[in-house]
Amino acid sequence: MSNQHFLAVDIGNSWYKALAFDQSVEHEYQMPNALSLFDEEYFEKPYDDDDVVLEENLIVEIKSQAIVDKREIYYIGKGAARQRDVSLTAFNNQKVDEDRTYVLLFGLAAYHAVLLYPEETDIHYHIDQLAISLPTTQYKEKKDSFKKRLIGTHTVIFHKVPGFPEPKELVVKLHVQDVIVGAEGACAYLGLTRDQETLGIKDDKLILDSVKGVIIGDLGGDSVDFVGIKNNKPVASVEGAPFGINQFLDHIIQKVSKNELYKFDSRSELEEKLKAGQSEWYVEPFAGVRKDISKYIIPQLKSMAIKYLEHFDRVRNSSNEIKGAARYVAVGGAAKLAKRQIQEAAVRWDERGRPIHLYFPEDMEKLNVLGLMILAKINQLKKEQEVNTNDYVSVQG
Repeated sequence: MSNQHFLAVDIGNSWYKALAFDQSVEHEYQMPNALSLFDEEYFEKPYDDDDVVLEENLIVEIKSQAIVDKREIYYIGKGAARQRDVSLTAFNNQKVDEDRTYVLLFGLAAYHAVLLYPEETDIHYHIDQLAISLPTTQYKEKKDSFKKRLIGTHTVIFHKVPGFPEPKELVVKLHVQDVIVGAEGACAYLGLTRDQETLGIKDDKLILDSVKGVIIGDLGGDSVDFVGIKNNKPVASVEGAPFGINQFLDHIIQKVSKNELYKFDSRSELEEKLKAGQSEWYVEPFAGVRKDISKYIIPQLKSMAIKYLEHFDRVRNSSNEIKGAARYVAVGGAAKLAKRQIQEAAVRWDERGRPIHLYFPEDMEKLNVLGLMILAKINQLKKEQEVNTNDYVSVQG
């Protein structure tokens, strides 16, 4: 697999997290799930191209059978988050049916290709395996149509590329050879139990716990994806729910805007503050004026933590297959941000005599994309084995 190209993307409602594996070299990306229409009339031409960071000014046009409107030009990611008309995800959005999914996905993949081939102006990037995630509530019905829309050739045109002569355009053709779709939560289990290099088992204890049952709660932007694992296999009777951190982030943003006169560019800007720790929980509405916003943040994280554990309780009671589960696993960037509040809320469940002892694994915010990369590699190995078997049969015949 050393000469092949794998791309794994966790398409979250707050962030797109990606791992690319090209000729045995791994690359990692994270892009806000933000989109904004580009308008030439309002484009502010930079004084010097050297001051422009491409990642923060991605302007793309997509030509693909996967999307409906092939004429629009968009800001994506960090650049979109700074625009007044930025579009963030709607609650319980349907990822497979929305153009934004493909604009952001292909834009991110093409940006990686640009970094991979910095000297080229007309790039062809072949992806042997694209591994992509869907929430458990959308996975069963949508995975086949998603795969169908992603396989093939997709053209990404970058506009206003710094350092390029007029018309300052760069074309990337993405050639997606094969796609595998994974369910959020189940991918996290793969990331927990399998080694990235050997693809073999790396956590025998968790595999052993799965004999009694393991429940994984992947807390994201607009969904909490639960997966029950029994005897190292997913349990069909366990599903997720439309609940996530975005509604709590939006509440914080509204309160800060109303009471402190500070407007966050996007949810991702607020999330970056939360990740940085409580020492950074302040805003500056005016130069030299600091406003503490922890009084808006902490109650919302506590409320989210309580509801997150209520969902865990609902799930463990809804399936006979995983009653008496040996391990409860917290997964996702949102769960990491509220780890302290979740642990405090868990004390109340202890007091009620119905304990939920959560395990917070290392890299819990990246487990889905790590699992997706493992899926991509396994899928490629299966494909190669099938080819070798067919070659052997044809030679013997």
